[in-house]
Amino acid sequence: MSYQINIVNWRDAEQQLKAVREKVFVFERRIPRNVEFDRHDRRAFHVLVVDKSTAEPIATGRITSQGEISRICVVISKRKTPVGKDVINTLLNIARRKKLKEVFINSSLDAVDYFAKHNFRPIGGVFMEAGVPRQRMICSLSDVSLKRFYLSH
Repeated sequence: MSYQINIVNWRDAEQQLKAVREKVFVFERRIPRNVEFDRHDRRAFHVLVVDKSTAEPIATGRITSQGEISRICVVISKRKTPVGKDVINTLLNIARRKKLKEVFINSSLDAVDYFAKHNFRPIGGVFMEAGVPRQRMICSLSDVSLKRFYLSH
């Protein structure tokens, strides 16, 4: 599978961003539309991933200028691909370019282990948001470096 990762703004890509988030959050996870789409959308930096063969949007995520990463989602048919990891890495790169020292995410409890693999660590207690138990997790950008791998034989 081949896909393209784009950094977009809400005004230019609203329909594509909404298409992915509605599939995942509104229809699949039953988050109310008025909760899913909020005032932060217009000011956040968004990542939009598009399948090159179909031109369909398949993943998204956003980061605010305060360092809050949120709305990361991947359509169900692409969840076993590295696209989710690529969304997170792109959001972390945006944070680095904005010279943020750390970022945070309010993770659903079932995703805590996933974000821990990306150098996020829990902080504080579990809380409720939109009827979903959440754990705030932070990631210091000084702890995250681009790793280089060398192959030998």
